Amino acid sequence: MSKRLETTFAGVRFKNPVALASGTCGFGRELNEYFDIQKLGGLCSKGLITEPCPGNKGIRIWETPSGIMNSVGLENPGVDHFIECELDHMNSLDLVNIVNLGGHSMDDYLSGVEKLNKCELDLLELNISCPNVKEGGMSFGVKTEMARQVVREIRKVCRHKLVIKLSPNAEDIVSLAKACEEEGADGISLTNTYLAMAIDIKKRKPVFENTYAGLSGPAIKPISLRMTHQVAHAVSIPVMGIGGISTWQDAIEYIMAGATCVQIGAATFMDPCRALDVIDGMEAFCEAEGIENIAEIRGIV
Repeated sequence: MSKRLETTFAGVRFKNPVALASGTCGFGRELNEYFDIQKLGGLCSKGLITEPCPGNKGIRIWETPSGIMNSVGLENPGVDHFIECELDHMNSLDLVNIVNLGGHSMDDYLSGVEKLNKCELDLLELNISCPNVKEGGMSFGVKTEMARQVVREIRKVCRHKLVIKLSPNAEDIVSLAKACEEEGADGISLTNTYLAMAIDIKKRKPVFENTYAGLSGPAIKPISLRMTHQVAHAVSIPVMGIGGISTWQDAIEYIMAGATCVQIGAATFMDPCRALDVIDGMEAFCEAEGIENIAEIRGIV
Protein backbone atom coordinates (compact mmCIF):
# COMPACT_ATOMS: atom_id res chain seq x y z
CA MET A 1 0.00 0.00 0.00
CA SER A 2 1.18 3.53 -0.77
CA LYS A 3 1.94 6.18 1.80
CA ARG A 4 -1.17 8.17 0.92
CA LEU A 5 -2.75 7.36 4.28
CA GLU A 6 0.38 7.65 6.41
CA THR A 7 -0.08 10.25 9.11
CA THR A 8 1.45 11.49 12.34
CA PHE A 9 -0.50 12.06 15.54
CA ALA A 10 1.30 13.84 18.40
CA GLY A 11 4.62 12.72 16.97
CA VAL A 12 3.51 9.09 16.60
CA ARG A 13 3.50 7.61 13.09
CA PHE A 14 0.38 5.79 11.90
CA LYS A 15 0.63 3.74 8.68
CA ASN A 16 -2.99 4.80 8.15
CA PRO A 17 -5.33 6.94 10.26
CA VAL A 18 -7.73 4.12 11.24
CA ALA A 19 -7.78 2.63 14.74
CA LEU A 20 -10.25 0.42 16.58
CA ALA A 21 -12.00 2.12 19.49
CA SER A 22 -11.66 1.14 23.12
CA GLY A 23 -14.15 -1.44 24.34
CA THR A 24 -14.89 -2.83 20.88
CA CYS A 25 -11.82 -4.94 20.19
CA GLY A 26 -10.57 -6.28 23.53
CA PHE A 27 -6.80 -6.31 23.29
CA GLY A 28 -6.78 -7.39 19.65
CA ARG A 29 -6.46 -11.15 20.00
CA GLU A 30 -10.03 -12.07 19.08
CA LEU A 31 -10.28 -9.90 15.98
CA ASN A 32 -6.93 -11.14 14.77
CA GLU A 33 -8.68 -14.44 14.10
CA TYR A 34 -10.78 -12.66 11.45
CA PHE A 35 -8.15 -10.50 9.79
CA ASP A 36 -4.57 -9.34 10.17
CA ILE A 37 -5.03 -6.50 12.62
CA GLN A 38 -1.57 -5.24 11.75
CA LYS A 39 -3.18 -3.73 8.66
CA LEU A 40 -4.76 -1.20 11.04
CA GLY A 41 -3.17 2.09 11.93
CA GLY A 42 -3.80 1.61 15.64
CA LEU A 43 -5.52 -0.41 18.32
CA CYS A 44 -7.13 1.06 21.43
CA SER A 45 -7.20 -1.27 24.42
CA LYS A 46 -10.23 -2.18 26.47
CA GLY A 47 -10.75 0.54 29.05
CA LEU A 48 -8.65 -0.20 32.12
CA ILE A 49 -8.91 0.87 35.72
CA THR A 50 -6.48 0.08 38.53
CA GLU A 51 -8.38 -2.86 39.99
CA PRO A 52 -10.22 -5.67 38.14
CA CYS A 53 -13.92 -4.95 37.61
CA PRO A 54 -16.73 -7.37 36.61
CA GLY A 55 -18.76 -4.63 34.94
CA ASN A 56 -22.49 -4.04 35.19
CA LYS A 57 -25.15 -6.64 35.93
CA GLY A 58 -28.19 -7.37 33.80
CA ILE A 59 -28.63 -6.62 30.10
CA ARG A 60 -25.53 -5.01 28.64
CA ILE A 61 -26.27 -4.59 24.94
CA TRP A 62 -29.51 -3.34 23.34
CA GLU A 63 -29.98 -2.68 19.65
CA THR A 64 -31.73 0.48 18.61
CA PRO A 65 -32.46 1.94 15.16
CA SER A 66 -29.12 2.79 13.56
CA GLY A 67 -27.17 2.15 16.72
CA ILE A 68 -26.31 0.12 19.80
CA MET A 69 -26.72 0.97 23.47
CA ASN A 70 -24.33 -0.57 25.94
CA SER A 71 -24.14 -0.78 29.69
CA VAL A 72 -21.09 -2.99 29.96
CA GLY A 73 -19.52 -0.85 32.64
CA LEU A 74 -15.77 -0.75 33.07
CA GLU A 75 -15.39 -4.53 32.92
CA ASN A 76 -11.66 -5.14 32.74
CA PRO A 77 -8.90 -7.31 34.22
CA GLY A 78 -7.13 -4.40 35.90
CA VAL A 79 -3.95 -2.56 34.99
CA ASP A 80 -1.60 -5.10 36.59
CA HIS A 81 -3.10 -8.01 34.65
CA PHE A 82 -2.95 -5.99 31.44
CA ILE A 83 0.72 -5.23 31.96
CA GLU A 84 1.52 -8.84 32.81
CA CYS A 85 -0.58 -10.64 30.18
CA GLU A 86 -1.54 -8.29 27.33
CA LEU A 87 0.89 -5.41 26.91
CA ASP A 88 3.76 -7.37 25.39
CA HIS A 89 1.38 -8.80 22.80
CA MET A 90 0.06 -5.36 21.88
CA ASN A 91 3.58 -3.97 21.67
CA SER A 92 4.63 -6.82 19.39
CA LEU A 93 2.13 -5.74 16.73
CA ASP A 94 3.05 -3.42 13.88
CA LEU A 95 0.50 -0.76 14.77
CA VAL A 96 0.10 2.10 17.22
CA ASN A 97 -0.57 0.83 20.74
CA ILE A 98 -3.16 3.08 22.42
CA VAL A 99 -3.87 2.20 26.05
CA ASN A 100 -7.18 3.47 27.43
CA LEU A 101 -7.25 4.31 31.14
CA GLY A 102 -10.25 5.28 33.27
CA GLY A 103 -10.95 5.74 36.96
CA HIS A 104 -13.61 6.54 39.51
CA SER A 105 -11.43 8.97 41.47
CA MET A 106 -8.29 11.02 41.01
CA ASP A 107 -6.42 8.39 43.03
CA ASP A 108 -7.53 5.74 40.52
CA TYR A 109 -6.16 7.74 37.61
CA LEU A 110 -2.88 8.52 39.36
CA SER A 111 -2.38 4.90 40.42
CA GLY A 112 -3.02 3.65 36.89
CA VAL A 113 -0.67 6.20 35.34
CA GLU A 114 2.06 5.36 37.85
CA LYS A 115 1.88 1.68 36.86
CA LEU A 116 1.80 2.42 33.12
CA ASN A 117 4.71 4.86 33.43
CA LYS A 118 6.95 1.82 33.87
CA CYS A 119 5.81 0.38 30.55
CA GLU A 120 6.33 1.09 26.88
CA LEU A 121 3.29 2.21 24.89
CA ASP A 122 2.62 4.70 22.12
CA LEU A 123 -0.32 6.74 23.40
CA LEU A 124 -2.20 6.87 26.68
CA GLU A 125 -5.87 7.68 26.11
CA LEU A 126 -7.43 9.02 29.31
CA ASN A 127 -11.17 8.39 29.57
CA ILE A 128 -12.60 11.26 31.58
CA SER A 129 -16.20 10.18 31.01
CA CYS A 130 -16.04 8.01 34.13
CA PRO A 131 -18.28 8.87 37.11
CA ASN A 132 -16.43 10.57 39.97
CA VAL A 133 -17.61 8.55 42.98
CA LYS A 134 -16.23 11.11 45.41
CA GLU A 135 -18.29 13.89 43.82
CA GLY A 136 -21.70 12.22 43.73
CA GLY A 137 -21.13 10.32 40.50
CA MET A 138 -20.79 13.28 38.11
CA SER A 139 -18.52 12.51 35.18
CA PHE A 140 -15.05 14.05 35.29
CA GLY A 141 -15.60 15.11 31.70
CA VAL A 142 -18.80 17.14 32.09
CA LYS A 143 -17.53 20.28 33.81
CA THR A 144 -14.63 22.13 32.21
CA GLU A 145 -12.88 22.97 35.46
CA MET A 146 -13.16 19.41 36.74
CA ALA A 147 -11.62 18.12 33.50
CA ARG A 148 -8.90 20.76 33.74
CA GLN A 149 -7.98 19.58 37.21
CA VAL A 150 -7.75 15.94 36.12
CA VAL A 151 -5.54 16.70 33.12
CA ARG A 152 -3.33 19.04 35.14
CA GLU A 153 -2.66 16.40 37.81
CA ILE A 154 -2.15 13.57 35.34
CA ARG A 155 0.16 15.64 33.13
CA LYS A 156 2.44 16.26 36.12
CA VAL A 157 3.18 12.56 36.47
CA CYS A 158 2.45 10.95 33.08
CA ARG A 159 5.56 10.24 30.97
CA HIS A 160 3.58 9.10 27.92
CA LYS A 161 1.92 11.01 25.10
CA LEU A 162 -1.45 11.91 26.65
CA VAL A 163 -4.71 11.89 24.68
CA ILE A 164 -7.89 12.98 26.46
CA LYS A 165 -11.11 11.20 25.43
CA LEU A 166 -14.03 13.60 25.74
CA SER A 167 -17.67 12.95 26.55
CA PRO A 168 -20.35 14.40 24.25
CA ASN A 169 -22.29 15.15 27.42
CA ALA A 170 -19.85 17.94 28.35
CA GLU A 171 -21.41 21.30 29.18
CA ASP A 172 -19.16 23.00 26.59
CA ILE A 173 -17.00 20.57 24.66
CA VAL A 174 -14.94 23.26 22.93
CA SER A 175 -14.02 25.01 26.19
CA LEU A 176 -13.28 21.64 27.73
CA ALA A 177 -10.97 20.67 24.86
CA LYS A 178 -9.15 24.00 25.12
CA ALA A 179 -8.67 23.44 28.84
CA CYS A 180 -7.15 20.02 28.15
CA GLU A 181 -4.75 21.57 25.66
CA GLU A 182 -3.80 24.32 28.09
CA GLU A 183 -3.01 21.73 30.75
CA GLY A 184 -0.64 19.82 28.50
CA ALA A 185 -2.66 17.21 26.61
CA ASP A 186 -0.92 15.98 23.46
CA GLY A 187 -4.17 15.17 21.67
CA ILE A 188 -7.94 14.85 21.94
CA SER A 189 -10.24 11.96 21.04
CA LEU A 190 -13.99 12.49 20.73
CA THR A 191 -16.64 11.50 21.24
CA ASN A 192 -17.45 8.84 23.76
CA THR A 193 -20.98 7.38 23.80
CA TYR A 194 -24.13 9.45 24.32
CA LEU A 195 -26.29 9.04 27.41
CA ALA A 196 -29.42 7.17 26.30
CA MET A 197 -32.28 5.02 27.58
CA ALA A 198 -34.54 2.12 26.63
CA ILE A 199 -37.72 0.92 28.35
CA ASP A 200 -39.18 -2.59 28.43
CA ILE A 201 -42.87 -1.81 28.04
CA LYS A 202 -43.91 -5.33 29.09
CA LYS A 203 -41.97 -5.19 32.35
CA ARG A 204 -42.69 -1.45 32.69
CA LYS A 205 -39.11 -0.73 33.70
CA PRO A 206 -35.83 0.38 32.13
CA VAL A 207 -34.01 -2.22 30.07
CA PHE A 208 -30.74 -1.47 31.85
CA GLU A 209 -30.23 -1.91 35.58
CA ASN A 210 -28.41 1.43 35.67
CA THR A 211 -31.40 3.00 33.82
CA TYR A 212 -29.20 4.86 31.33
CA ALA A 213 -26.66 3.51 28.86
CA GLY A 214 -24.23 4.67 26.17
CA LEU A 215 -25.45 5.06 22.59
CA SER A 216 -23.07 4.47 19.70
CA GLY A 217 -23.35 3.63 16.01
CA PRO A 218 -24.44 5.50 12.86
CA ALA A 219 -27.16 7.40 14.76
CA ILE A 220 -24.60 9.58 16.54
CA LYS A 221 -22.35 10.31 13.56
CA PRO A 222 -23.75 13.72 12.52
CA ILE A 223 -23.47 15.05 16.08
CA SER A 224 -20.01 13.62 16.75
CA LEU A 225 -18.85 14.93 13.37
CA ARG A 226 -20.06 18.40 14.32
CA MET A 227 -18.24 18.25 17.66
CA THR A 228 -15.07 17.01 15.99
CA HIS A 229 -15.25 19.93 13.55
CA GLN A 230 -15.73 22.43 16.38
CA VAL A 231 -12.91 21.06 18.51
CA ALA A 232 -10.42 20.49 15.68
CA HIS A 233 -10.77 24.11 14.60
CA ALA A 234 -10.43 25.39 18.18
CA VAL A 235 -7.27 23.61 19.35
CA SER A 236 -3.79 23.20 17.89
CA ILE A 237 -3.26 19.64 19.13
CA PRO A 238 -4.40 16.73 16.93
CA VAL A 239 -7.86 15.17 17.19
CA MET A 240 -9.10 11.61 16.79
CA GLY A 241 -12.66 11.53 15.51
CA ILE A 242 -15.00 8.88 16.92
CA GLY A 243 -18.70 8.26 16.47
CA GLY A 244 -20.74 6.27 13.99
CA ILE A 245 -17.98 5.66 11.45
CA SER A 246 -18.99 2.64 9.40
CA THR A 247 -17.87 3.51 5.85
CA TRP A 248 -14.83 5.02 4.21
CA GLN A 249 -16.97 8.03 3.29
CA ASP A 250 -17.66 8.59 7.00
CA ALA A 251 -13.94 8.50 7.73
CA ILE A 252 -13.16 10.97 4.96
CA GLU A 253 -15.80 13.34 6.37
CA TYR A 254 -14.08 13.25 9.76
CA ILE A 255 -10.70 13.97 8.16
CA MET A 256 -12.17 16.88 6.20
CA ALA A 257 -13.71 18.14 9.45
CA GLY A 258 -10.23 18.30 10.98
CA ALA A 259 -9.53 14.89 12.51
CA THR A 260 -6.01 13.51 12.12
CA CYS A 261 -7.12 9.94 12.87
CA VAL A 262 -10.41 8.12 13.35
CA GLN A 263 -11.56 5.29 15.58
CA ILE A 264 -14.09 2.66 14.52
CA GLY A 265 -16.22 1.01 17.19
CA ALA A 266 -19.80 -0.23 16.81
CA ALA A 267 -19.34 -1.03 13.10
CA THR A 268 -16.93 -3.80 14.12
CA PHE A 269 -19.85 -5.62 15.80
CA MET A 270 -21.73 -5.65 12.50
CA ASP A 271 -18.69 -6.75 10.51
CA PRO A 272 -15.39 -7.64 12.24
CA CYS A 273 -13.47 -6.68 9.09
CA ARG A 274 -15.18 -3.33 8.55
CA ALA A 275 -12.07 -1.32 9.39
CA LEU A 276 -10.22 -2.87 6.46
CA ASP A 277 -13.01 -1.80 4.09
CA VAL A 278 -12.67 1.73 5.45
CA ILE A 279 -8.90 1.75 4.93
CA ASP A 280 -9.17 0.36 1.38
CA GLY A 281 -11.91 2.87 0.52
CA MET A 282 -9.90 5.81 1.82
CA GLU A 283 -6.88 4.67 -0.19
CA ALA A 284 -8.95 4.34 -3.38
CA PHE A 285 -10.54 7.75 -2.82
CA CYS A 286 -7.16 9.44 -2.45
CA GLU A 287 -5.85 7.73 -5.56
CA ALA A 288 -8.94 8.68 -7.60
CA GLU A 289 -8.80 12.29 -6.38
CA GLY A 290 -5.06 12.69 -6.96
CA ILE A 291 -4.38 13.16 -3.25
CA GLU A 292 -0.77 12.29 -2.47
CA ASN A 293 -1.32 12.28 1.29
CA ILE A 294 -4.46 12.38 3.41
CA ALA A 295 -3.16 15.49 5.21
CA GLU A 296 -4.01 17.51 2.09
CA ILE A 297 -7.73 17.31 2.90
CA ARG A 298 -7.50 17.49 6.67
CA GLY A 299 -9.61 20.33 8.04
CA ILE A 300 -10.56 21.73 4.64
CA VAL A 301 -14.20 22.17 5.70
